[in-house]
Parts: sequence; C-alpha cells; structure tokens
Amino acid sequence: MGDLPWWKRGVVYQIYPRSFMDSDGDGIGDLQGIIDRLDHLADLGVDAIWLSPIQPSPDADFGYDISDYCDVHPQYGSLETFDALVAACRERGLRVVLDGVFNHSSDEHAWFQESRQDRAGPKADWYLWRDGRGGPGQTGAPNNWASTFGGGGWEYAPERQQYFFHSFLKKQPDLNWREPAVVDAIEGVLRFWLERGVEGFRLDVFNCYLKHPELPSNPRTWNPAGLLYPYIGQRHLHDRDQDDMGIALSMMRRVADERPGRFLVGETLDEDRRYREAAGYAGSGEDQLHLAFNFHLLRSRWGAKAFHTAIMAWTQALGPDGWATWVLSNHDFPRHASRWGGRWADARCRLVAILAMTLRGTPFLYYGEEIGMREHTPPRAQIQDPVGKRFWPVHRGRDGCRTPMQWEEGASAGFTSGQPWLPLHPDHAGRNAAAQRGDPGSVLSTYRDVIALRRRSPVLQAGDMDLPEQPHAKVLSYRRSLGDASVQVLLNMSPQPQRWPAGAERHLLYGTHPGRPAELEDGEILLAPHEGLVLGNEPG
Repeated sequence: MGDLPWWKRGVVYQIYPRSFMDSDGDGIGDLQGIIDRLDHLADLGVDAIWLSPIQPSPDADFGYDISDYCDVHPQYGSLETFDALVAACRERGLRVVLDGVFNHSSDEHAWFQESRQDRAGPKADWYLWRDGRGGPGQTGAPNNWASTFGGGGWEYAPERQQYFFHSFLKKQPDLNWREPAVVDAIEGVLRFWLERGVEGFRLDVFNCYLKHPELPSNPRTWNPAGLLYPYIGQRHLHDRDQDDMGIALSMMRRVADERPGRFLVGETLDEDRRYREAAGYAGSGEDQLHLAFNFHLLRSRWGAKAFHTAIMAWTQALGPDGWATWVLSNHDFPRHASRWGGRWADARCRLVAILAMTLRGTPFLYYGEEIGMREHTPPRAQIQDPVGKRFWPVHRGRDGCRTPMQWEEGASAGFTSGQPWLPLHPDHAGRNAAAQRGDPGSVLSTYRDVIALRRRSPVLQAGDMDLPEQPHAKVLSYRRSLGDASVQVLLNMSPQPQRWPAGAERHLLYGTHPGRPAELEDGEILLAPHEGLVLGNEPG
C-alpha cells in the first residue's frame, strides 16, 4: 500500500467552476466560492478536486477555448485567488487537478493572433495552416476533415489567404504539435501550474494533438447521417491517433514524473467506442499517460448484464497491470440520475455509488452526483451551449448537466445571491446537500459512507478484482482480494428480490438499506430490490 500513488488510492471530484458556488452575486461560480464550500468536500471524503478550465476565455465553448494559458479568468478570480484555493485545499488534505486544453486554443489567444497575421513570422506554424485546394489565395477546403461540432473543419483567414483547421468551433483553432516551439510552449504551461501546486492534469481530447503530416482526406463511410453531420461520415484515420503521439506524450510524462505523485489522465475523443485504443495510451511507459478515461460504462443501459459487459471490456483492454478509471457522469453527458433513474432514481444512485467506490481503479465523481442531481435542460431561449444552439432539437446541448449546484433550500439553492447563469432544476428545494446531510438513507450519506469504507480498506484500494466470466441477469457481483482478505460486492439492479449463494464473506461492511442486516437463508443471501451489499471475510 505504501507504494501505491495517491491517485490510485483516492477519489477525484470534478468541479465545473461556473456552476459550483458563486461568492460575489454575479450568478457565475468562482474560485472563492469553491474555497467557501471545501468543507463539504472534506466531509464527503474525496482526495482531489479537478477544475474544468479556469483560464481567461471568450467562452465560445465555456472555457474550452483558452486565450491565456497562464492566468485566471477574471470572472473566477485571480492567480492570488487560485493560490489561496491550493492552500485551503492542502489544509484539508485535498489536491488540485486542472483541465489541460492543449489540442486547441481560442482564436483570441495572442499565439493565434500573431500566427494569422504573418505566414512568415515566428509563430507562423503554431497552428494548422494550408492553402486552399486551388493553391495560394484560393478558396476550397484543403481536405475533407470535419468539425466535431458540425460542418467542415476548415476556416478561411483572409489575412493569410489560407485555411486553418479546427476540430471543434471555428473559434478553437488546433495547435500544430509537430512544431517544436509549440511543444516547448506547452511544457512551459505545465511547469507554470505545477509550480503553483497543481498535482495533475486532465488532458482534453489529447489523442487529437497529432495529425498526419501531409493532411490527407479521411476515407468516407457509408453512413447516411454523414450527409447532415459530416464528422460521422468518415473514418478518422488522419486527424487523430497518429503513431508518433510520443512527440507530445513523452514530454508531458517527463514533466509530470519529475515531481512524485503528479499524474496525467487523458480524454480520448470517442473513447466510449474505442476503449482498446484508450487503454493503449495509459501505463508506465515514458510516452504514456498515467490514466485514460473510458465512457463505455457511462453509456451503458441500466442492467447487470450491460454493466458487466462494460466493466469486463475495459478491464480486459487494460490488462492485469493496467489501472482503470470509472466515470458515471461529467460535463459532456446527461447526469446518470436521469439516464438510469426512472422511478427508482435514488436507489440506483446509491447502487452506483457503491459500484464506483469498490471497482478496481480510480473513481471520478461529478459535482452534484453525490446528491443525485437530475438533468435539467433549459428552454430553447435560455440555451447557452453552442452544441445545443446549433443542433436543437436533435441535440439539446450540455447545459442540462451543468446547472448550478443545489446546496440548500431557497430561491437560488444557496448557489448565488444573484441570478444563476443557468436555471436551477425545479427540485432543488427538496434535493440539496443541506437536506441530505443528516439523512442516513440519502444519496449523500451513501457516497460519504462508501468513500470512507474505501479509504479504510486496503482491499478496495489496491486489491485484485475477480469479475465472473458470465453475467447474471439481475445481480452484478465481483470480488476484491488482497492477501487473505477479501470483499464481495453484490448489487441487485432489479426491482425484484434476488437470492445469491453465500461465500466466505459474511461480515456486512456496508449496505444501501440502513439498519437492515445481511439476511441469509439456507446458505443464500437475500437481496431486497435495488439493494447493494459490501461483504467482507473479516469485520470492517
């Protein structure tokens, strides 16, 4: 256990800063607001907070279009406020992880402004520039690469009489990672924040850093929807996942490993369908990240078989020496209380709280997950997300999972004294942290209890995991073991009682039904509807 780094033992809590806590009444969350609510996180028991982007940005994509990598957006505070946040976290045993958005910058970044003005200047090649199909000064996109946010991926800049490529919005031009000066500049950014006390980075769509050096068109696919949404009408062979990704990753790994305990976790674009590729990016190699995300479980339908399949696929892709990440909700997907909830939403939230804390790997929680916050998409006129604005009503955007944190009863749920930047979920008067804090049967109490169980259990932190080869139709089960100690997890994912053969683990370590002992009858464990049990062969 002494050799296990904190990011394997711990729990990471993602904060979307605009929506966590507003300290000054402008309706937008900020760093001082996070400081004001750190006791909630310390009480919850998490080990680190991961902040979605806090750097200056015109907010075309709400922070994922950075205009200055080494400063703080004035709406969130200042570098001094950030330093105060790091200090306040350390007082509570918490670490700070930042979002690293390095595939692209804002078109308002000084780097891009200089690059677009002068094709012969020092930063001429810091972005992906190409002549039009007809030659210099001619229009016509250089190839067929598309934007993930819809339409083509090339935008013409009259100043240079060339096109630049953008994987996302046209206000998010892609950096050219094949330019050594770009690699050096990003290294400087990493060091800047590490020296201020940051202990890790979540790397946004890092597998898109490198593109084919000759920028050939991608092969097309036979997907009729590609006529309306070109991105899914091609195989992305040349605009991501290049064989020489080490140009970027080896530098980042080297910088992180210079300081023991620092880590890098990568988000691969389309990772839910490409978990084998995602697994290949994570490991102990000098050109690998420490961890990679996989959202196959997040996208699964509710059910023991579906969850079993997703867990098995990810762990097998990682191999026996790999270390998994487990994510149930984040800032890009509908909240799982709504995806999986239905009439049993809270019961299912309690089950997946056990799941996240007892699987082998590192759990990443999303703010509000601990109180079972629901999805709440605003009316069309109030949509903020550029994805929702463009694709309504086919895709209503990501605002629904970014609504303000529900702290307490009141007009603004304790989030702000002003008007929230997004409307609150109507259920905030009854569903909030204050209301759940003293309720032993609440979702919040479940998260707090199972995080505490994980913290005191070497088996759950470091033990091996045995997942049955064949799934059960109703009950998700697995066993964790370390030396002579073992823990069995049983999750009845159905609304009917279930019976399960009792094993060596007879001591109840935790159950989702407070005050109810683990019932045994004729050598079988009786599981109530939507009941989860954590059983040990030794008292907890």
